Amino acid sequence: MDIADFRANNKTAYLAGLYDDFTRQIEEAKALAVADNSVADLVEEEVKNFEKEREALWSKMEEILAPKEGENEDPKTLIIEMRAGAGGTESALFAYELSEMYAKYAASQGWSFVLIDSSSSELGGYKEATFEVSGEGAYDAFKNEMGVHRVQRVPATEKQGRVHTSTISVAVLPVKDISSVKINPSDLEIEFTRSGGAGGQNVNKVETAVRMTHKPTGFAVRCQSERTQLRNKEKALLLLSAKIEDKERQEQVDKYAAERKSQIGTADRSEKIRTYNYLQDRITDHRIKKSWHGMERILAGDMGPIVEDLKAGLANPDDATASPNKED
Repeated sequence: MDIADFRANNKTAYLAGLYDDFTRQIEEAKALAVADNSVADLVEEEVKNFEKEREALWSKMEEILAPKEGENEDPKTLIIEMRAGAGGTESALFAYELSEMYAKYAASQGWSFVLIDSSSSELGGYKEATFEVSGEGAYDAFKNEMGVHRVQRVPATEKQGRVHTSTISVAVLPVKDISSVKINPSDLEIEFTRSGGAGGQNVNKVETAVRMTHKPTGFAVRCQSERTQLRNKEKALLLLSAKIEDKERQEQVDKYAAERKSQIGTADRSEKIRTYNYLQDRITDHRIKKSWHGMERILAGDMGPIVEDLKAGLANPDDATASPNKED
């Protein structure tokens, strides 16, 4: 790893700037010593101090970016949270369609895709939905889905044929086997309710659904996918831990962004990442400026090309090729 790597990383960019300042001061001091021999001894001592400070900065940057135990291992389980945004019922309907695309793609890869909790709109679709996805490579495939998805189409209920624009937000949270988050039991508020939906007599008669609230952060999760209260409680705790870890990660990113006085786009979940244009049969990802046609096939679960193009494009943003995109 060289100084360019440290400059490019948000965690070390600020320290790399200080390192560059010391390098410049060392060069200026050496130039002064050459120009004026009378200050050579004084400059030599100053240069030694600068070099010592610079070495300390280098060690600190290496320490910050040193892989922690298990850090580079992608989790085998993740949580996908979807929320309808602008567009009301139309947004909720598309949230359901997008979740179906995810579910079918997951099935094609041999991953499990389980609905943990949902809130439906009056005409169907999801106002909110939470899913648990498990499988080798699942997190790597879905992590780039985080952000705001925009859909442009004529709703079935539209009488005058006008195109409506709706949005849904997607959050992707990794779930680790052993969470690094320590949750104080006294900080939890737990309620038990009856599960909704199909599931037989047990669902209707026994309070197996769990709603768990973390009072310090205000985060609340609900789980009803398991048959027993205990299993739903365990899963709710995992989900809550993932949300708290994600919050801490975002705070860390924001801290480094503030130090460099720059905005990190990928940390902003309000940022539109993708548009689904039904009239033009086109899906466009705005991060890599690339479009794909054949929406019916893609929404039926064939999102592999999008996943692979995103991996390549986000890893090498300079190589992304722009596509015509009139809706931007």
